[in-house]
Amino acid sequence: MLCETLVEQLTPVTQATRDQMQASAANNTGADPCDLHQNWMADTPCMHQLEQGAATGTDDLLNSHVRVAAWNMERCLDPSGSARLLQSHRPDVILLSEMDAGMARSGQRHTTQALAQQLGMHYLYGVEFVELELGCDTERQLASDDFNALGWHGNAILSRVPFTRAAMLRLDDHGHWFAGKSVGGVFGQPRVGGRMAILAEIATESGPVTFVSTHLESDAGADSAGVRNSQLLSLIDIAEHFADCNTRENLSPIIIGGDLNTGNNLPDGLDWQAETLFASAEARGYHWQANPPGMTTRPSRITLENAAPKKLDWFCARDVQADNGQIIAALDSSGIPLSDHELIVADWQL
Repeated sequence: MLCETLVEQLTPVTQATRDQMQASAANNTGADPCDLHQNWMADTPCMHQLEQGAATGTDDLLNSHVRVAAWNMERCLDPSGSARLLQSHRPDVILLSEMDAGMARSGQRHTTQALAQQLGMHYLYGVEFVELELGCDTERQLASDDFNALGWHGNAILSRVPFTRAAMLRLDDHGHWFAGKSVGGVFGQPRVGGRMAILAEIATESGPVTFVSTHLESDAGADSAGVRNSQLLSLIDIAEHFADCNTRENLSPIIIGGDLNTGNNLPDGLDWQAETLFASAEARGYHWQANPPGMTTRPSRITLENAAPKKLDWFCARDVQADNGQIIAALDSSGIPLSDHELIVADWQL
């Protein structure tokens, strides 16, 4: 489902409504949980809106050499430290996931707005999940309050120049997380929502380019890899439609970046190399050349355990060449982790 409703401020979900959502998931005794979740999705306006915030810059076009960053910011606990790290690499476009707004664990801040203001960039923000609890035990210890002001967790795109068009794609509404799941051996995270992507057209000296920030499913049971493959192919279909390039005669570059959760919850010790989405995207004319070797996760203030690092974060693109792909340590100037995911950056020649 593609949503193109842009607003200056997303419609809040009242605490009473969030309480009803959680009670309906916990106490459901007869209704199909998928139907129940889809009803909540349909009746929640922020699930069908995309928030847009403007900067004060005067540039209207990016040049033909564009630097793009992608980062799962794990709630964005430190917008200022994160802004300093990003600023040191001078990205023109930033593709973000796991951005909180109105969550106690991140100080009730609208973290995307705070980051955009510090960087002087335009932003788009969409809700992936309405969070129905405060989070895991570590997040509760970080919490400034015993309630969430808004309860939003989502994706974002930041740009040095204005967006010419934008939309949000919901990749699922089945409620994988509606009643909560076991994560790291701890059950929790009841949510309304599902994986999604934000698409934005940005003008450059070489013509329009479509940028996509996405976050694919981490845990869909035994077929997690198949779900991720289907989600990426659905995203490619919609991105090509959005970019007005349904025929090979009318090509417009597409750059996708984000946490694809590759290798998560696969059987028998399989890792990211067992995922089918890489070959599926290549068959559609996309490449992965912006991604250097190396893992992209680390222990953090929330993810404390020293688990084996994973390669979850990627760029995937079509009709544009990349170089200088980098994996950058997600640490502030004092060596404190800013996220459990590293920052990835690449240069693109349009």
